[in-house]
Amino acid sequence: MRNYLPGVKIRTLFTGRSKWVTFTSILLAVVMIARFIFFIYSTGGDGKTIRVVDFAKGSSLRKLANELEKGQIIGSSNLFMLYARISGLSGKVKAGTYQFTDAMSPLEIFRILESGDVYEKRFAVPEGYSIYQIAEMLDSRGYFGKESFLQECRNPQTLRELGISGPTVEGYLYPRTYNLAKIDDPSELIRQMVGQFNKVYDERFAALEKGSRLTRDQIITLASIVEKEAVAPQEKPLIASVFFNRLKIKMPLQSDPTAVYGTRAFGGRVSGDDVRRNSAYNTYKIRGLPPGPIGNPGADAIEAVLKPAATGYYYFVARNDGTHYFSVNLDEHNRAVRRHLKSGSSQTGSPEYKNDRPNITGRR
Repeated sequence: MRNYLPGVKIRTLFTGRSKWVTFTSILLAVVMIARFIFFIYSTGGDGKTIRVVDFAKGSSLRKLANELEKGQIIGSSNLFMLYARISGLSGKVKAGTYQFTDAMSPLEIFRILESGDVYEKRFAVPEGYSIYQIAEMLDSRGYFGKESFLQECRNPQTLRELGISGPTVEGYLYPRTYNLAKIDDPSELIRQMVGQFNKVYDERFAALEKGSRLTRDQIITLASIVEKEAVAPQEKPLIASVFFNRLKIKMPLQSDPTAVYGTRAFGGRVSGDDVRRNSAYNTYKIRGLPPGPIGNPGADAIEAVLKPAATGYYYFVARNDGTHYFSVNLDEHNRAVRRHLKSGSSQTGSPEYKNDRPNITGRR
């Protein structure tokens, strides 16, 4: 037998005191291996303990392991991570929301994580977000590519099938939380979102629409502007009244969010270059409503357009608390601007996401 330990004879490992040290070491190694194998294949309970955990794209597997141990799904996060390293699975876990029980072995849990057999993939669409912002959120979370989603938003066949007359589905993607677990492509998601819009609109607003002088497209377009402008929900009917008052006298709406639509998200301020930008959506350059929505409004904004407040306001400016100061005439408005806007208090938000459009994604 070759001697693989230089300076140590193999025979001496099994004689005298060395014998007991060797046997003890071998025994400990066998016990540890047995424990590891038992851990991988065994379950901790009868399935009554259930945990739903989120594993976001780029998240730490160690954090997930700790959460599973704390939730009594697995017995050891350290052994869980050891198996992940040995098997090479640590970099193969797919993002999503998973449901595990204590009747699952760690090996079964890893198979679920590797296959991406998610319980649900929750995706929340904030009120007012545009198709560009939604596309970026989907892309950043590893659900769908940004361009593939935007391409489907403009797909003429999809628009015809959904009964949307505009160039995109903008305005008709209802803001709420969706489960993407069983949605395989952007088309399915868009159809579900538009379907939810139709359901809510038919239940809550179809009757009110009949009493309105606006078409449905015009209602949603104006609601999308109200949604972008409003921070405090209770102000939406007031903001809607300002725009209706302006429309009646053919006064430009001069809505800041319309000036930046398609270039970046509205975060509370616009520049001189923004308001001078030639765009069919820029209500500083056009009269009346833009040709389509600038975002996807929620129910409150749609209701505000269908049931606006009765006011004599033609102007409003943001204050530093998320609300606005409303004015009847230009002199009053200019005083409010000097008091609020020029003090720098109109900045009501900051970008949350980055984008190469550039900077389309942000607070609103």
